[in-house]
Amino acid sequence: MKGAYRDPVDHVRTTQPHAGESFIDNLWWPGLFLLALGVMAIAGFVAATAYSRDGWSLVLGLIAGALVTAGALLITVEHQRVKKVERRWVGEHPAAGPPLPR
Repeated sequence: MKGAYRDPVDHVRTTQPHAGESFIDNLWWPGLFLLALGVMAIAGFVAATAYSRDGWSLVLGLIAGALVTAGALLITVEHQRVKKVERRWVGEHPAAGPPLPR
């Protein structure tokens, strides 16, 4: 398999080139990790709210919001990088087929 950092898109073996992108491209992992931490913070927020711990609720709510936002932002930035690599590949290989939608 080719280096996933340079080109994580599967151009040859599938008609869905982004299928499994998060597994092939390990630069998604920090974003996925932050999302997982955010989900745990949301669970803590719900528990703190259920037990009427107002101070904890506020802190955990802010932390959860920051973690989920940061994780989603990292994943979005990485996906944009992958799309840019894909557009460059399609430009370099015009015989491979029509360009993908942008």
